[in-house]
Amino acid sequence: MFDVAVFGSLFLTLFVIMDPPGITPIFLALTAGRPAKIQRRMALQTVAVAFGVIAVFGLLGQQILDYLHVSVPALMIAGGLLLLLIALDLLTGKTDEPTQTKDVNVALVPLGMPLLAGPGAIVSVILAVQHADSAAAQVSVWTAILAMHLVPWLTMRYSLLIIRVIKDGGVVLVTRLAGMMLSAIAVQQIINGVTQVIQNA
Repeated sequence: MFDVAVFGSLFLTLFVIMDPPGITPIFLALTAGRPAKIQRRMALQTVAVAFGVIAVFGLLGQQILDYLHVSVPALMIAGGLLLLLIALDLLTGKTDEPTQTKDVNVALVPLGMPLLAGPGAIVSVILAVQHADSAAAQVSVWTAILAMHLVPWLTMRYSLLIIRVIKDGGVVLVTRLAGMMLSAIAVQQIINGVTQVIQNA
């Protein structure tokens, strides 16, 4: 009742797309200055949001896209634009949000979506679920999704030790580096989306 090949293929695909090591500096930048307890909670919230989004699209993704008449390239471009706006805030230091909502907002956007549960991960899961034509394959697909979400949670949770070492000056540097990385990811995502639109035209 388990297909190792299906599990391994999807797990590796999601690992490359979600890039847990790459999200670490962004997580550190967006959670800097908060109590350790809240930071750990935000790591869990982020993964829970990402898993929820991916699970919904895994079950109903194609129907949702068809109903809204949204193409995958359009989803990629929209996600890229959202990431670019957040990257600009990180680069300019404008990361402050209202006190009563900032913890939730950061866990939802951009950490939960579209960084972890981005267009690439969503499309990969939709295709994996569609191609899983047996019970063993379905079990393998959903096990891979669950296992993959444990990795970024562990990465983010234990990356908090880094903040204690690098102090405030290091956090500012990490924030700027995260902004650069995020802007590059955003631009590449927009380019990929536009390229697909042109190819499909």
